[in-house]
Amino acid sequence: MNETLKTGFGGVVATEQNRVLRNTYWLLALSMVPTVLGAWVGVTTGFSFFAGSPFIGFLLFMGIAFGFFFAIEKFKNSGIGVALLLGFTFFMGLMLSRLIGAVLGFSNGATLIGMAFGGTALVFCGMATLATTIKRDISGMGKWLMVGVIGLIAASVANIWLQMPALFLTVSVLAIVIFSAFILYDLKRIIDGGETNYVTATLSVYLSVYNVFQSLLSILGIFGGERD
Repeated sequence: MNETLKTGFGGVVATEQNRVLRNTYWLLALSMVPTVLGAWVGVTTGFSFFAGSPFIGFLLFMGIAFGFFFAIEKFKNSGIGVALLLGFTFFMGLMLSRLIGAVLGFSNGATLIGMAFGGTALVFCGMATLATTIKRDISGMGKWLMVGVIGLIAASVANIWLQMPALFLTVSVLAIVIFSAFILYDLKRIIDGGETNYVTATLSVYLSVYNVFQSLLSILGIFGGERD
């Protein structure tokens, strides 16, 4: 009897985890639409928080981003949370437009964007596959990854004044590594039942995918950009 109950309970848990994972994938795919739209609007209008003062622009960006984080977390169990998440991804598309506009200034800019998109897709598929096959507990990775993110933010802020290409390149490479690991970590949490809300899960995975794409595109622009 107990074994039957355990089996039944395990089946319910597995079904719930699969539902959260499936909804996360769908919402993540949907979030790409406002991101692309935001990037297009930004490139078309020449939008930039950083044109005047990069440091003030960074503070504005962080303030708006954390405002979205707070609101999404508050309404994560309702349709408002989904709407806020999509609004946030539009905002992030705007923030990406400066980089995309710069890359499009190269004669092979569209190709570089396609390569960055393809590379990001490969990273995501690889981490998603690994998350479904790996058996060991990787929950301890979280704190170390957060330390890495804090280090990346500190280095990025410092480079606003230092303007060191080598530091920028180092940060970009490390960002790809750290946020790729974050994709694995976040997806594994869903599969293991550590995350049960697909809105929160999507936000976490989206941020990692976004940063992998942004970093890849930056590196490709540095080494692969061609002028007419």
